[in-house]
Amino acid sequence: MKILVTGFEPFDREKINPSNLVLDMLPKNILGFDIVTRTIPTAFNKSSEKLKLYINEFSPEIVVCLGQAGGRSKISVERIAINIDDARIPDNDGNQPIDECIQQDGENAYFSTLPIKAIVQNLLNKNIEAEISNSAGTFVCNHIMYNALHYAKKNNNNYKAGFIHIPYIPEQTINKINTPSMELEIIRDAIIIAIETAITFLNKDDLIITGGKEH
Repeated sequence: MKILVTGFEPFDREKINPSNLVLDMLPKNILGFDIVTRTIPTAFNKSSEKLKLYINEFSPEIVVCLGQAGGRSKISVERIAINIDDARIPDNDGNQPIDECIQQDGENAYFSTLPIKAIVQNLLNKNIEAEISNSAGTFVCNHIMYNALHYAKKNNNNYKAGFIHIPYIPEQTINKINTPSMELEIIRDAIIIAIETAITFLNKDDLIITGGKEH
């Protein structure tokens, strides 16, 4: 049994991306599941092509996609992906779609099939700052989350999938005043806890606890 974990290349003039760096820090096996890690391009079209290729190659039970969210201070477990690409900046291939549908035959939105509330609760129990996020944005992170869930539905594939945003690491904030960060080792621990939780809840429902926000 396998779990596919993906991270992104650096983008937007950054030299590193913690979602990529953390992949090499993950164990090869967690609770009996082999952990397969892959870096995917920070580019709309290439990212979904690579993700589909890896899903077909490895047939994972769980897909966990990671991405950088500069400015956020917590591990953000995404609740929903929407069917729109609307890029504030060009991707690494120079593409900057505006108000473009991701999949013409797709739903307006897909909800994560990971146990998002249990993941956040377990992270908080370990004193790791975490929250449920109700917006994965409209850049490549949302694009890849949407496609992971769309591909599962359209192909009757029962793997669980979702997306986790992680903060900058301290090296990225040296010249960014009042910008939060998180140590890479803590991010690694958080992703391991998230994977363990996803495995534990693979065949049962998520916790019924509040995760809502007023805005």
